[in-house]
Amino acid sequence: MPVNRRVFIAAGAGASLGLFVLGPSGRREAVAGPVIGGTLKPSRIDKFVLPLAIPAAMPRSGPNAYRIAAREHMQQILPPPFRPTRVWSYGPEGDPARFVSPACTIEATRGTPVEVTWINDLVGPDRRFRPHLLPVDPTLHWANPGGRRDTRPTFDKTPGPYTGPVPLVPHVHGMAEVEDWSDGYPEAWVLPDAADLPEGFAPVGTWYDFFWTKAGGGDWGPGRMTFRYPNSQRPSTLWFHDHTLGITRLNVYAGLAGFWLIRSDDPADHPTVAGSGAAAVLPADTHDIPLAIQDRAFNTDGSLYYPDSRKLFDDYAGPYIPASAVPPIWVPEFFGDCMVVNGRTWPYCTVEARRYRLRILNACNSRVLVLRFADPAVEVWQIGSEGGYLVAPVKLRDVVLAPAERADLVVDFSRVAPGARVVLRNRGPDAPYKGDAEDDEARADPRSTGQVMQFRVVRPTSPDPTTPPARLVMPAIAPLAAGRERALALVEAMTPSGKDEVPHEVALATFDPARGRPDGVTVTHWGDPISENPAPGDTETWAFHNFTADAHPMHVHDVLFQVVDRQELDEKNGRPKGRARPPRPEETGWKDTVIAPPGQVTRVRMRFAKAGRFVWHCHMVEHEDNEMMRPFRVGPEQDGEPQDHGAPR
Repeated sequence: MPVNRRVFIAAGAGASLGLFVLGPSGRREAVAGPVIGGTLKPSRIDKFVLPLAIPAAMPRSGPNAYRIAAREHMQQILPPPFRPTRVWSYGPEGDPARFVSPACTIEATRGTPVEVTWINDLVGPDRRFRPHLLPVDPTLHWANPGGRRDTRPTFDKTPGPYTGPVPLVPHVHGMAEVEDWSDGYPEAWVLPDAADLPEGFAPVGTWYDFFWTKAGGGDWGPGRMTFRYPNSQRPSTLWFHDHTLGITRLNVYAGLAGFWLIRSDDPADHPTVAGSGAAAVLPADTHDIPLAIQDRAFNTDGSLYYPDSRKLFDDYAGPYIPASAVPPIWVPEFFGDCMVVNGRTWPYCTVEARRYRLRILNACNSRVLVLRFADPAVEVWQIGSEGGYLVAPVKLRDVVLAPAERADLVVDFSRVAPGARVVLRNRGPDAPYKGDAEDDEARADPRSTGQVMQFRVVRPTSPDPTTPPARLVMPAIAPLAAGRERALALVEAMTPSGKDEVPHEVALATFDPARGRPDGVTVTHWGDPISENPAPGDTETWAFHNFTADAHPMHVHDVLFQVVDRQELDEKNGRPKGRARPPRPEETGWKDTVIAPPGQVTRVRMRFAKAGRFVWHCHMVEHEDNEMMRPFRVGPEQDGEPQDHGAPR
């Protein structure tokens, strides 16, 4: 998409940090390439022929313990006669038949800690390492096990993709108050315990040994680590996925993700019925369905497709690193042309004409979903978000979810005639989201990405005992008191290309509103010193000033936060202006990921409980993998912690 004009701040010779992209009309425009597809076109894939797969519970290895491996296997994602797809997934170490993507669900109980030994088992039967399924760009700041680990390497000429053993480290997304050694820090990765690790390769990341020592126990060693999760928060829908520095987008796209559900037996943790105060009844068991929605692309042989050249994104044909700052393989965003739900393309689900609980996860790399049932007789209420129940149930027409956000819905099919087939549609864009669900400019293709799955309604087999959502009274949420406000900024770096510019990096920054932009913007990268350092027990408001053309889903590790407000930014100086707007009703619960629209400041408030080192980042994983992620530290520096990214092995 050509860029007509950019307002930018200087960022060194030959590059700039874009603030807004402006079109001829003066409105902001996002820079993006077309929807990306492989050799298999979505028009060739029959829709609604595969039944929805609902993940089973993850088998335990002992009381409140799991041993979970990451392995490569074949899975029927496309409908036959297409061949199975080679993917990666998590599964119980001793049961190869239970490996599926998304993985089996970890069922946890509030207040009962769980230990998981995570095993990087990306090896073949001969114990030789498996290279990545997808093209790894070695020019990013990434794990880099074959060089100076956890650094951005330098090159004399443009390299091809990395083909060595793959580093992994898991993260339970949304787990609050976990110790830093169990959070899945991007530099705490491990390579598989393979028989043929190349000489000189680092088997572990920079922070692995420090965290192993800090853990003080558990099964740590070649290819594995043991993390402990407190499950101390309210009942909620979490998920787990890989979080390795610089290749999260590829490891998650390959299949490394799954649900983690925290449940509670305490009636005080659940809604009551308005008027009576009796315990409310929510849809449960077979009527409680998790849905992980992803966009993917495929080749005719059934294999996953992901771009192997930057040119496929925006036709930028070079020069690439080292002749410019543009990575040769990394793409700024990815929008696949096929919709996948729970590991199957465009599935169907048979439901009774009654209420269901749908826990929806946007597990896409970059795509924002705007979900709507095609039949207006379907009634949708949102009762929870990432951190559990909302302040009050919200009746919705559209459910807007950025990558990593979750919506806990009660969906009522009781007014739909048995025999009807209802499609869940996606009205979101086939391009970066601008923050407006009603923007028709780049709406998803109604023939492919505009359809998600189908619900086939049948007669109920028994009366519906559940409480109507309008009568639910939610557990109270106490607002956090105001504390220090940190002004932060979201920016992107541009490289000139003819008359236009192309993005080569997205980044985070600190911002001084008193100085405004550009002087008040200090860009920070992954390897820079810590700039956010609250103390344990501090409550802070983080203000995300979005000076880019895209909306960004911002995620902060180890905390749950409350959305405070949003406010427009002055396009000249970047300072907030006008009246602040409160959060949307569906944002009134605890969250761990928030949409920061372009040209606005989005404020969230959180309390930091655990001392240690964590990260905050954009959850468009292509952005996260190329500098839109920063470490933060709660409390003082820890004795013995690594002092340098890429310290000698």
